[in-house]
Amino acid sequence: MECPEEKVVEILKNNRIDIAATLPCDRIKALLPLISRNIDTIPLTREENGVGICGGAYLGGKRPVMVIQSTGIGNMINALISFNLTYGIPLPVLASWRGVYKESIEAQWEFGKRLPSILDAAGIKFTIIKKGNELDEMDLAIKDAFSNSRPHVVLISPALWEGSSCDAPEPLEITPRLSELYFKSGIRKPGITRYDAIKVLAGLVKDDIIIANLGIPSKELYEIKDRELNFYMLGSMGLASSIGLGLAITRQRHVYVIDGDGSLLMNPNALIAIGSYNPENLTVVAIDNAAYGSTGNQETATGSQVDLEFLAKASGIKNTVKAHTRKELKEALLQKFCFIHVIVKPVNAKCKEIPFSAKEIKSRFMRGVCL
Repeated sequence: MECPEEKVVEILKNNRIDIAATLPCDRIKALLPLISRNIDTIPLTREENGVGICGGAYLGGKRPVMVIQSTGIGNMINALISFNLTYGIPLPVLASWRGVYKESIEAQWEFGKRLPSILDAAGIKFTIIKKGNELDEMDLAIKDAFSNSRPHVVLISPALWEGSSCDAPEPLEITPRLSELYFKSGIRKPGITRYDAIKVLAGLVKDDIIIANLGIPSKELYEIKDRELNFYMLGSMGLASSIGLGLAITRQRHVYVIDGDGSLLMNPNALIAIGSYNPENLTVVAIDNAAYGSTGNQETATGSQVDLEFLAKASGIKNTVKAHTRKELKEALLQKFCFIHVIVKPVNAKCKEIPFSAKEIKSRFMRGVCL
């Protein structure tokens, strides 16, 4: 086979893949440009963030794929189990398998040789491809992911690309530009709780989508206003805004994300990705109580060190605002700011458990989105 990279793109197109989330690897440097020329591509800064974006894209009716280096699977294991396997969300992952075949980087060896056992122990389906005549197995793996609603990792040996006639891309140059930021921010004493903030949001939405962060925020939203267009996170801390972005770039409905300071600090890559797009139909309601509210109100870095609105602006998000009261939050929501930094009291409402399984949450949400 003269150019196995072209065959891979053909397989993706034949499987109606319409979004590719990618991170580079030297072994697939000729494949990635081919993918980006044929399929809408989302460059990532961290693999776990891609799991959320692809999950949101799937919930919005798309067929995503991730194309990464195998080491990134170590960053994805929890998300693949607590999100994709738990909710039944398909995700084919094409992984350049490092550490096994002609690998000169010692740091790749230990994880690479153990990776099949790690995936097997995690209950994640995988396929190994070493030669060009095995590429039909990639086609079957992608079909398996979507037909069985689960992640399926394809470990691709660097041996596959040996002798390929596909050219590597020319190196990119830095784009000359001016970066300028003057921003003065004040955090006042909050006048509302997270429950109050969610109630303001729930009172304004109509046919809009809400992605609710895991734990108590989801329970509070369920108690205030349950609806099919609410997606309740049960795990995968840090992925709520990533999922919201994936939905916003695939659907025209407005998407609201109820996120928290602890989750955003765990995955600031979500803000970087949002800043790359600045979608007009996405609003992240970043509820900041300076505490890990669902685990006992342990202090986070936003209490004295980090300003989430600063972080959002530094990530490229242009349309931001703060809110400390119901009135300020309502005005910000009506103006559809992309990022609303809501300062709230560290108080948790006593709410009942959400009575739906993860797969029920997904099914009814997708039914609502498709109406």
